[in-house]
Amino acid sequence: MRSNQTHWTGIILLLAGMALFGSATPISKLVGEGLPVFTASLLRVLLGALSLYPFVASGLPGRIRSLSARDWWYLSVIAVFGMVGFTVFLIYGMKFISGVAGSIVMSFTPALTALAAFLFMGSAMDWRRGLAVTLGVAGVVVINLFRGPFDDEASGYFYLGVMLVLAAIACEACYTLIGKKATEHLSPLFASFMASVMSIPLFLLLALLDFRQADFGDAGLTTWAALLWWGIGTLGAGSAIWYSGVARAEGTTAAGFMAVMPLSALLLSYFLLDEAFQAIHLLGICLVLVSVALMSWVHAEAMSAGDEEEDAPESTGARHARLLSACQCPGVVPTKTGS
Repeated sequence: MRSNQTHWTGIILLLAGMALFGSATPISKLVGEGLPVFTASLLRVLLGALSLYPFVASGLPGRIRSLSARDWWYLSVIAVFGMVGFTVFLIYGMKFISGVAGSIVMSFTPALTALAAFLFMGSAMDWRRGLAVTLGVAGVVVINLFRGPFDDEASGYFYLGVMLVLAAIACEACYTLIGKKATEHLSPLFASFMASVMSIPLFLLLALLDFRQADFGDAGLTTWAALLWWGIGTLGAGSAIWYSGVARAEGTTAAGFMAVMPLSALLLSYFLLDEAFQAIHLLGICLVLVSVALMSWVHAEAMSAGDEEEDAPESTGARHARLLSACQCPGVVPTKTGS
């Protein structure tokens, strides 16, 4: 009975964690429309670091002192690409395109990560990964060919917006692969916390560019609420809830929840941003969802094989790291597995 209850608790937590991660795309558009980009990004990582601190506070000074030079290098790359690059490119890009278009482009992340792993790290590229990459590209092409239904009418820089969001997911693919190295012996939550803290000085320097022309009085309650959610909800609570679910789930179960993130982003784009549904949206959505489903299949098999191994028992932290890699989640440090 207890085992069954733990299983269903894990499913609820995984569902909630992925839904929180998915909300980052439309929320970033709300934030970017009401606050200066660099200042908003600085406040986001500050809020994220503060919300992650309770989960890593125990023994924190000792863990920081034990970091090797290589650990610091990995964490620095994650901070630059995973926090600064990803956040700035995403919030700038979402200023120029609709939430639906941004959500579809962001859904290309798992396939792009698999392609990067193949090109730069010698990982496998079978027919499922190849088809996932092709379908992800097709989804992005649909957005550009049928620009009208995906365009943000208030912006005249649609293609620039798409390119910036693509740059964001390229940064994410980079820190996904580096994150796998960093979390071979570091807790993923600890790595996320450290990367957030290390990015603060960089964001502070960039935010100085905003302060002269920033008028925070123009930001409404919706903007401030979105900022709180972007930092605490997607970066802090999302990570904690997802890891809690991972601790209670099998690898195949965790991998299956990858599709929740793009669905959450799309539905919230219609609801929070009040964007009108267009029939052509279905084509782009279906292409990227099948791409995500194929990557879920790949990762589920890898997780299942890992769960069945008996020769080298894992620590709890290593298991969390292996399971998290089933989903390359924006704002979260991904972890080691076969890509």
